[in-house]
Amino acid sequence: MVKHASSPSSSPVTITVSSGGKGGGSRSMGLTSPVPRASVSNNLNSPLSCRGNRLSSGGNRNSTGGKYCSTSKEDPMVEENSEFVTYTVHIPATPDQQSLSASQTSLTEEGKNAGKPEMSYISGTIFTGGFNSVTRGHVIDCSMDKEEPVKSGLVCGMKGCDEKAIKGKSGAPCECGFKICRECYLDCVGKGGGRCRGCKEPYNNVSDDEVVSEAEDQALPLPSMAEFKMDKRLSLVKSFKAQNHPSDFDHSRWLFETKGTYGYGNAVWPKDGYGVGSGVNGFENPPDFRERCGRPLTRKVGVSAAILSPYRLLILTRLVALGFFLTWRIRHPNHDAMWLWGMSITCEFWFALSWILDQLPKLCPVNRVTDLSVLKEQFESPNLRNPKGRSDLPGIDVFVSTADPEKEPPLVTANTILSILAVDYPVEKVACYLSDDGGALLTFEALAETASFARIWVPFCRKHKIEPRNPEAYFGQKRDFLKNKVRLDFVRERRRVKREYDEFKVRINSLPESIRRRSDAYNAQEELRAKKKQMEMGASASEPVKILKATWMSDSSHWPGTWASAEADHSRGDHAGIIQAMLAPPNAEPVYGAEADGDNLIDTTEVDIRLPMLVYVSREKRSGYDHNKKAGAMNALVRTSAVMSNGPFILNLDCDHYIYNSLALMEGMCFMLDRGGDRICYVQFPQRFEGIDPNDRYANHNTVFFDVSMRALDGLQGPMYVGTGCIFRRTALYGFSPPRTTEHHGWFGKKKIKLFLRKPKVSKKEEDEIVLPNNDHNDDDADIESLLLPKRFGNSTSLAASIPVAEYQGRLLQELQGKGNQGRLAGSLAVPREPLDLATVAEAISVISCFYEDKTEWGKRVGWIYGSVTEDVVTGYRMHNRGWRSVYCVTKRDAFRGTAPINLTDRLHQVLRWATGSVEIFFSRNNALFASRRMKFLQKVAYFNVGMYPFTSMFLLVYCFLPAVSLFSGQFIVQSLSVTFLVFLLAITITLCMLAILEIRWAGITLHEWWRNEQFWLIGGTSAHPAAVLQGLLKVIAGVEISFTLTSKSATPEDGDDEFADLYVVKWSFLMIPPITIMMVNMIAIAVGVARTMYSPFPQWSKLVGGVFFSFWVLCHLYPFAKGLMGKRGKVPTIVFVWSGLLSIIISLLWVYINPPSGTQDYMKLQFP
Repeated sequence: MVKHASSPSSSPVTITVSSGGKGGGSRSMGLTSPVPRASVSNNLNSPLSCRGNRLSSGGNRNSTGGKYCSTSKEDPMVEENSEFVTYTVHIPATPDQQSLSASQTSLTEEGKNAGKPEMSYISGTIFTGGFNSVTRGHVIDCSMDKEEPVKSGLVCGMKGCDEKAIKGKSGAPCECGFKICRECYLDCVGKGGGRCRGCKEPYNNVSDDEVVSEAEDQALPLPSMAEFKMDKRLSLVKSFKAQNHPSDFDHSRWLFETKGTYGYGNAVWPKDGYGVGSGVNGFENPPDFRERCGRPLTRKVGVSAAILSPYRLLILTRLVALGFFLTWRIRHPNHDAMWLWGMSITCEFWFALSWILDQLPKLCPVNRVTDLSVLKEQFESPNLRNPKGRSDLPGIDVFVSTADPEKEPPLVTANTILSILAVDYPVEKVACYLSDDGGALLTFEALAETASFARIWVPFCRKHKIEPRNPEAYFGQKRDFLKNKVRLDFVRERRRVKREYDEFKVRINSLPESIRRRSDAYNAQEELRAKKKQMEMGASASEPVKILKATWMSDSSHWPGTWASAEADHSRGDHAGIIQAMLAPPNAEPVYGAEADGDNLIDTTEVDIRLPMLVYVSREKRSGYDHNKKAGAMNALVRTSAVMSNGPFILNLDCDHYIYNSLALMEGMCFMLDRGGDRICYVQFPQRFEGIDPNDRYANHNTVFFDVSMRALDGLQGPMYVGTGCIFRRTALYGFSPPRTTEHHGWFGKKKIKLFLRKPKVSKKEEDEIVLPNNDHNDDDADIESLLLPKRFGNSTSLAASIPVAEYQGRLLQELQGKGNQGRLAGSLAVPREPLDLATVAEAISVISCFYEDKTEWGKRVGWIYGSVTEDVVTGYRMHNRGWRSVYCVTKRDAFRGTAPINLTDRLHQVLRWATGSVEIFFSRNNALFASRRMKFLQKVAYFNVGMYPFTSMFLLVYCFLPAVSLFSGQFIVQSLSVTFLVFLLAITITLCMLAILEIRWAGITLHEWWRNEQFWLIGGTSAHPAAVLQGLLKVIAGVEISFTLTSKSATPEDGDDEFADLYVVKWSFLMIPPITIMMVNMIAIAVGVARTMYSPFPQWSKLVGGVFFSFWVLCHLYPFAKGLMGKRGKVPTIVFVWSGLLSIIISLLWVYINPPSGTQDYMKLQFP
């Protein structure tokens, strides 16, 4: 049940303003806000309280404490006609702003809680459960180090000091509550730079006689106005605007967005509160909060008009040229070969349609840039509601998926996890989940080793600002690793970490053999025990003993997942659900390490050594259930993370795609948190690949799609979701509609109607629309939506309660929201994450059970969509269809990098899977022809082209054989090579080349990459795409299910091995037959055509030239395919030559027999007896 939020009845902040000088009197104003500034666990009126008992805290906050700041005019040297203001600000106690006694109490409680055994018990226990089984916790050795015991609150907190801590009138010397004795305190003030060893902040103005001065609670007097010249930007007159303010006037917004006459904006604020520093007489100008809130996090940079205008003009010119060309072709048929003319004109019409569908969405390309400095200023800087400057950024849950440790090496997955744990984002805001859909013990133990090595790798990356933070990629770089490194201990520590990583790799590589030997030993013991028991019962010793060949963990217990023997309840498709928290949620405050010694390889005294939460998840699988492959695994992670961490944003990565830019998450959040970001469902990053051969023979980089097509879609409604490297808004994944959207009516969507879908009364809803329950209005619609949550999301109350929490945490700040829109207060997320407990993990086990999705909308409207092998495109399409927008984030340094198959056969099977998914989309309700009016017209064209492009292969196959047919028959697609035909052909070709050049200019790709893309378009169109069309038709017509094998991920080559050895491996596949046949037929046709023309009494050279030209065009496109067949040393399987040669000879002889060349004698004709 979702509770409704209500506005507080009293103001949390009170400001009393008194004017002096000529005026008189006083007035009191209350700064009100829609949601009080309180912690998650204490504010019952906030949506954050909807998570029930799990969000309740164990103690009461000091609600009567607070801080009074007052200032007055008492200097007699002021001019008599000057006016001044006297005011007092009362800031109540909050989780970040408390009285010293409360701070000490909370710190002591946190220290006690940190030492509770429950935290280590949760992180050191495997939780299993599932269908008709009890959730159990198997206690194992924890991969985390035990917490150091917390010192008593009366002892000095400095290392090696046991003296009694000093205690002033207000508590400890620093507001953070760090205990310190007098001698250590004087040493910190004298030699330590005056900084507290607890919070690393400077001590306030404190004398030696009195350690804690009461001056910090007293108001500082305003400086004399006669000491410096007046700045025109500073107002010192009494307020006259407040007299006309209505009773419901929002003082908070007015205070920050205007230059009011109280608080910031009218007083001269000393630097650091002490009046020393730069500026006029040591005083600086007050901060301009209006400028701070108004600075955008992102900017849209359009393509230069000098490139874009000619580009659009060329598209129009080529469109007109195509129209005239096709009209001319229809009016001038080849009467000597009507069948040839008919096939060619049909193919040309389809190619023209396909080009239009591909080119229209490219009319509005854009580029975007981010400003990380503004993001840190707005969300990680101290302010009134967050005085300690804790991070106010929302949480991010990172999903990594793997399924088979044999095809996806554990070392590759481990490096991806390490790059995530070392990402440059607030540690307490990140949670990493690894989905092991195979339930393999090898993946589990490799993750445990990764968590252990992360304690060395992550602090090393933070200390020395390592890039990239994938150890395999970092240590394998060929550039100078000393560039821009200034710390003297870098070389020594890098050498130590490199040695540790080499040992880590050895341990990972030895895990398969270690698990096998361990399991064999335990199984042998079990067999001996069973045989001994059998003999005790009187049975014969020769009788065989049957025992289960189990897979054993290191703690002498059965692995609950998949066994090597594939026994019942322990096979890949039949095993229990498993959850293991490898790394528990970190503390809210930074934890600094120790100096280098025997136990610590590197000096981490100035480095935060906390690690993000890391969780191993293997969903339950049972026979008889459809587990929906990767989409089902991702939805299981969505539910698990909602219960355990509930980050409002989700990043999903493949196991071979690691974070190459540690600031990638910050870049993505700039779009989500900027003005208008509440309409963005996901931020897609381009895919970049490593390990590709320098010539990129099979267009693995796919730069034309990622840098041309996706940038162009960003100018419409947003790029498509491509399966990895994407930051999602959790509420968008849940199937909810955006807060506002636009409907497009009329021709080409010219008429626009704006819709506000978070209003209490929505006039119109789509059929598949889910509106988020509105907690700020007590209406029947909100109650109905709340009651429907269990039906849509399952019977988990924790999952249902987490939905409004995630929605609230993902809102924009109130300062960025427009009028009438809901936002969250600044500082509302600067609260510590609550620790895991047994009930939470048990609930997480229940939501990954195999039957949880029964009779729910998971996979239909909620989460990743089922029913297609390309679930990524369908999921993104559904979001755009509801009115959401997406953004394409191209960073200066690549955000993510992964691997791609460089082998020809693997590459063709990858393309086959993508094309088959497109055919499924075309024959489903996800076809863009059925899109709603909330999707823009050109966006519909782009999605329609996704389902249409595989069908082009049928026409492409015919067109590739037409040159050979023309050469065999002596005919051509036109009656003769007239000047008009050549002019049209030249115009179409030149415009295509000029369009390619302009695309290269505004997209930043190279001509070589564009040409490789054109070549592989024909290779895939004649091999994988026709097979995809046939498979799609079989599924639609006959109901034949399509199954694909997992694409193998290339492991890191050993020293001395050829990095591109897989490129030259030739693996036979039926997909190779059509391209080979096309090449052989065209080469034979060229020879036949030349011989025919040379020995003909009336040679027709024009038709020969036309046929040879188009055959040469086909062979040029298939050149990379032919080179791939030759291998490294020219070795080709015999079957390739046998099939291709046989088919080519049969087709050639058959054509010569049917249509012999003109002028031949009777003895040249073939006669069958």
